[in-house]
Amino acid sequence: MKKISKIRLSPLQIAALGFIPVIFIGTLLLLLPFSTRSPEGISFLDALFTATSAVCVTGLAAADTASCFTPFGQGVILLMIQIGGMGVVTVSVFFAILSGRKIGLMQRSTMREAIAAHQVGGIISLTHFIIAVVFSVEILGAIALAPVFCNELGFVRGMCYSVFHSVSAFCNAGFDLMGIKEPYSSLTYFQSNSSVNIIIMALIIVGGIGFLTWEDIKTNGLRFKKYRLQTKIILTVSFLLIAFPTVYFYFVEFGGYPIKERLLLSLFAAVSPRTAGFNTADLNAMSEPSLLVTIGLMLIGGSPGSTAGGMKTTTAAVIVLSAFAVFRRKESPSLFGRRISDEAVKNSSAILFMYLALFLTGGVIISLLEGLPLLTCLFETASAIGTVGLTLGITRDLCVISKLILILLMFLGRVGGLTVIFAALSGYKKYPSKYPLEKITVG
Repeated sequence: MKKISKIRLSPLQIAALGFIPVIFIGTLLLLLPFSTRSPEGISFLDALFTATSAVCVTGLAAADTASCFTPFGQGVILLMIQIGGMGVVTVSVFFAILSGRKIGLMQRSTMREAIAAHQVGGIISLTHFIIAVVFSVEILGAIALAPVFCNELGFVRGMCYSVFHSVSAFCNAGFDLMGIKEPYSSLTYFQSNSSVNIIIMALIIVGGIGFLTWEDIKTNGLRFKKYRLQTKIILTVSFLLIAFPTVYFYFVEFGGYPIKERLLLSLFAAVSPRTAGFNTADLNAMSEPSLLVTIGLMLIGGSPGSTAGGMKTTTAAVIVLSAFAVFRRKESPSLFGRRISDEAVKNSSAILFMYLALFLTGGVIISLLEGLPLLTCLFETASAIGTVGLTLGITRDLCVISKLILILLMFLGRVGGLTVIFAALSGYKKYPSKYPLEKITVG
């Protein structure tokens, strides 16, 4: 008899498919009678939507987390957020290390793909560093939030809320439990609370910058010149994407508020679309230009190897630098005295095309199905594929097909479009032959 050959998955395929079993198990747990407050529970589609949103650290909600789910259900959502934020592969490797198992080359290669590391060497020590950063920052965040929540809700419940919001903010998930004040209100209750605003924004930024960036900062301290080019780009672009939108929102959108509240609202509106999904302002009251700015921030997202989604800051930087290189008739883009590879330019262009195509196509289809304004639907699809979680309030009322579109976009946004395509085409051979070159005119 012929032996049945084992199915061998490539590191990219493992990284891409690893989220699916977690989403499936989370869906089943949310369907349990004691996961929801209502005796009728929730539908399979809403459970799947919630599980996908949690594992993909998005924050779009088909049901309000506080009013719909019991403490058990909220605990399941929190666990899925933690696994999704750290990454399924990272969690698996961590438990393998704890159990004393030897980590083979395949596991190391998978880990490298999952966190976008540059090499396999040192990947285990990097895993230890990631775990230390995750739990240290989340614990500090919970301690910092505790005085506010304990004062509002009592010690035990306040501590639980502090942990939940700290993990959700660091993992850039955007899930909240403030539905106890008003369903789907996010953090609008705390829009003038400096402590909550600053702590949540700090957690979002720390989680969204990326573990490789923090590892570089740990190694080289504050010596900016010694950082890797990727770290320099991430820090520079992240600063610019917070500073300029903050100025815009301050002068254009929140002019009617007192200075302190105006500054907090502007900063939060600039930071949160970087895939966090909390909001302190009423999004439906924002002007169309401001919604378009927010959509742009959602699509760019965070940085590689972080808890954030989106196209990534480095992708946006490479696209812009490539354009300026063409304008100046330079052979290749460069920054900080370093040349950017042609492969990075090609990948960035492909990622930009994919995100725009998925974002626009999804928005148009949902608009046609639901009869809603196109901008509203584009806001929703940008939020889904950027794994952000901001919404104009249409999520819970969408039809089955629209919700399935958002589920797919959330999954692709968390895993990464290129990762999915490269994983699907892993078995295809590369052929060294090339077609004859012929020039065409563009532009």
